[in-house]
Amino acid sequence: MISLSLVIAPDPVFRQVAEPVAAVDDETRAQVAAMFETLYREQGLGLGANMVGLLRRIIVVDLQEDGKKSPLAMINPVVTQASKETHVFEEASLSFPGIAAKIRRPASIEVTCLDTDGQSRTHEATGLLSTVIQHEMDYLDGRIYLDHLSVTKRNMLLKKMARLKRSGA
Repeated sequence: MISLSLVIAPDPVFRQVAEPVAAVDDETRAQVAAMFETLYREQGLGLGANMVGLLRRIIVVDLQEDGKKSPLAMINPVVTQASKETHVFEEASLSFPGIAAKIRRPASIEVTCLDTDGQSRTHEATGLLSTVIQHEMDYLDGRIYLDHLSVTKRNMLLKKMARLKRSGA
């Protein structure tokens, strides 16, 4: 089994666009499994492949509602519909420790993707699940959640993160 480690900002991988997965094969499934292992170890809700140094269009999500694992892997995810209605959640990232921001996103989305068997799937997501999927998909496009903020607010949060990092927090 492969092992993956979180990439911590700042790192150029967060500005790179992930490549589509050409075929869902054993290597892809091993990467998905390793991403879930990292997600659970770090106690997160989702990971975009860039966050573990992979430039492949893969996200993994598990909200673990009521303490039950409910893993969702999406390969080559594409948002096919997004509601005009929006909502705001406070978002944070394992790769940007110590900071968080309120981000406005579509309240519901429809996503098409491949599953780990290479089968096409469509998922409808609302609420927190919608936000987490969109947050992780941003990474695949070379964007971070802080890009949804003003330059001033983004820079303030990045400086805060750098201070925390220097202080060893």
